[in-house]
Amino acid sequence: MTWSGTRYAHNGSVDVAYDALGGSRGAPLLLVMGLATARFWWPDGLCEAFADAGFAVARYDQRDAGESTRMPDTATTNPFKALFGRRGDAYTSEDMTDDAVAVLDALGWDRAHVFGHSLGGVIAQRLALRHPDRVLSVTSSAALPSDVSGLRVLRYLRFGLPARLARARFPEGREGDIEASLAVWRGIASPGYPFDEAAARAWVEAQVDSGPRDTRAQSRQIGAQWHGPPLRELRRPTLVLHGEQDPLLRVAAARATARAIAGARLVTFPGVGHDLPAALWRAVAREVGDLAASE
Repeated sequence: MTWSGTRYAHNGSVDVAYDALGGSRGAPLLLVMGLATARFWWPDGLCEAFADAGFAVARYDQRDAGESTRMPDTATTNPFKALFGRRGDAYTSEDMTDDAVAVLDALGWDRAHVFGHSLGGVIAQRLALRHPDRVLSVTSSAALPSDVSGLRVLRYLRFGLPARLARARFPEGREGDIEASLAVWRGIASPGYPFDEAAARAWVEAQVDSGPRDTRAQSRQIGAQWHGPPLRELRRPTLVLHGEQDPLLRVAAARATARAIAGARLVTFPGVGHDLPAALWRAVAREVGDLAASE
């Protein structure tokens, strides 16, 4: 199976890049990647496992990531300050959920199962809250509860890895983007599973992404404020996944998410970091398939 060429959905002046996995058929499944990173960060093997589980798979770049529209710079250029702020300068989180709806419209999908990882998990939760008629089920992976903001986020964060990455310096241009992406891959990798440095480098060199070093885009995304319903109002079948050794977010974040949503299923993985290692791809696809069957 191969990915279609890049296509674009439109939300006002924002062009949202997306593609679909050729040969995948079945229930629609939309994938939402995390902070300022392109859709290419979804592992092909995981996407193929979803296809084998009976899903038609599509993925997109959030605004300020990948091939989607980059928004104008704002005063806030520090992601930590943006995270704890109470005012978003560029756009709202509602705007980000509406980008996902634009992709659904472009795909011709009235409704879809939604799988979001990291910040994408937060957007998946908010999409189901703002547009419940467009969402069949939600899988939130390695994510915060969607209605937590400001200093309340502190209880869920681990600061070691973000601080190391913030201090790291990389050369300008393509090589710097590659090294920054590799540093992120190494940092979020699961300590209980082998890390294939050669494979990671080959993937990063083939899919060069400036997102991991673009603090301005990160600040705009993470600073986008949510004004919608609280998480307890989410009424779609929900699966919450989290690595027990996640270096960015404590497992307490997943527990709080699952506790807030009636009937949510929580699955935590020993030895897993902030990624989804290859050994788990089939198991994750089965979990998402079981969730879809319960809808």
